[in-house]
Amino acid sequence: MAARAGVSTATVSHVVNDNPSARIGEGTRERVRQAIADLGYRPNIMAKTLSSGRSQFIGLVADAIATTPFAGEIIRGAQSEAWKRGHVLLVANTDGNSAAEESAIEMMLEHKVRGILYSSWYHREVAVPESLAGHDVVLVNCFAADDSARSVVPDERQGGRSATEMLIEAGHRRIAFVNTTTASPAREGRMAGYHDAFRSAGLTVDPALVFDAPPMQEGGYLIAERILGSGATAVFCHNDRVAMGLYDYLRERGLRVPEDLAVVGFDNQEVIAAHLHPPLSTVGLPHFRLGVEGVRALLDGPGPDRSPRTAVACPPVVRESI
Repeated sequence: MAARAGVSTATVSHVVNDNPSARIGEGTRERVRQAIADLGYRPNIMAKTLSSGRSQFIGLVADAIATTPFAGEIIRGAQSEAWKRGHVLLVANTDGNSAAEESAIEMMLEHKVRGILYSSWYHREVAVPESLAGHDVVLVNCFAADDSARSVVPDERQGGRSATEMLIEAGHRRIAFVNTTTASPAREGRMAGYHDAFRSAGLTVDPALVFDAPPMQEGGYLIAERILGSGATAVFCHNDRVAMGLYDYLRERGLRVPEDLAVVGFDNQEVIAAHLHPPLSTVGLPHFRLGVEGVRALLDGPGPDRSPRTAVACPPVVRESI
């Protein structure tokens, strides 16, 4: 390569390693770059890692997101941002197996990864593995109870507010809310957002319009009769699957969405929301953005506010159900 560019091997080394202190003219640098391109040169990453003590790899350890269609967007977002920053993502999907998780973390640390993203397929509290102590780690779609590690999570409260505001802006005032029976940040945050939207609009929440149901299609179907009996003209469902069950009940009784009942879901599971009749208005979980922000947090360090937890906005998706 040095011979092709007409320079010394030391000059090639300075250009390849982008040494800013080397006094090399731009014309010479360009000849070296052209020689690199012509010869298809690829640097020895492991050798560079050994010399620098740090690699261009970022680890991502996940419990199940690689096998969960919409949560797999976390990987895509992290991979996209890592690539832009000149890094490569190493992914280990452990299926919740603690032994597999420890092996994956050990392997990544042996490869001197720049840091590790530790992720779960749904938003929840986690215990950070002890093997990550002292290493650069960012939690994605999950958080530590004591905020001992930085985390990037969906803004459930803002999402709940956006879902409710869609219905208020459509003219509804008797808006039911079907929350999940499962204790979770989503249950607490979306409920708080529902109250925020009412308060901001100068309205009062009627406790008789707040229901709990299992977060699945059957839950929506079983709670539908009570919603209709409450006099609600619209409903915000904890997730799209609950909304799908509600659609089933309404269709069986010859009722129409949104004419007889306006419906908003949450999650924006495309396989459900976009293909219901009519297509479901919902709020998206920002999985791609979570991956992007996780990599940014890892490479850039804490933001100006030094907050250990970053909340990523959940975007409203307006379709034809309101």
